[in-house]
Amino acid sequence: MPEPLRDVIARHGLSASKSLGQNFILDRQLLARVAAVPGQLEGEKVYEVGPGPGGLTRALLDAGASVVAVERDRRCIPALAELQASFGDRLTIIEADALQIDERSVAGDGAHVVANLPYNVGTALLLKWLGGDWPPWWRSLTLMFQKEVAERLVAQPGSDAYGRLSIAAQWRSRPRLAMTVNRSAFVPPPKVTSAVVHIVPVEAPRGVDPRIMERLTEAAFGQRRKMLRSSLKQMPGALAAAERLGIDVQRRAETLSVEEWIELARALSA
Repeated sequence: MPEPLRDVIARHGLSASKSLGQNFILDRQLLARVAAVPGQLEGEKVYEVGPGPGGLTRALLDAGASVVAVERDRRCIPALAELQASFGDRLTIIEADALQIDERSVAGDGAHVVANLPYNVGTALLLKWLGGDWPPWWRSLTLMFQKEVAERLVAQPGSDAYGRLSIAAQWRSRPRLAMTVNRSAFVPPPKVTSAVVHIVPVEAPRGVDPRIMERLTEAAFGQRRKMLRSSLKQMPGALAAAERLGIDVQRRAETLSVEEWIELARALSA
């Protein structure tokens, strides 16, 4: 029977760092449920960011995965090293800032990303993983966010939550809300409810430059309460392209479907 996480944390004198956006989960059953979200992990590669004292890491290893864990907080390294002593070369620990890492070089292609992301870098990491070349190096993303962020990832047109993050997650991947996690599951309890999102890549639409998509949605949603005829003026050619496609420029950005954003980005990528 593994040592209770509360005892591991106490033995190593650990406490969650507010500046690093840390919140530890102690419930091993809950951690096992998170580890099960991506599916069968026996023999699979997993990339984890912010393992902290190693609760989720242990659940992933127990599920049969080989884990590359990136931790910035050196206070947590001894606790992770104890796991490494138990699981050998199935656990690789990297002390580094996850925003600076070339994930493909350390995790390889086809890894599942599973992480209780630090709140202060979660969105930045997600956008990093959703950007760039396609298909991506990762096979799936299973990520814990504040519920508000999770809802933005899966939001549909016309809702208040729908915006740049929704389109970034949906134009060439499929996100779903896998589970919600109550505040009480964390130490210390955050002020908000959390949620786990599962994202799988799909084939990218042809003829769309991801940099154009990013610039287009940044212009449109930067002034989301304005009509497109005003907000798209910031991007050369966007207004004319919308009119050619028959998109009513008196609409607001949040009313356009992901498919309409794809068509507009394709027209500007040509």
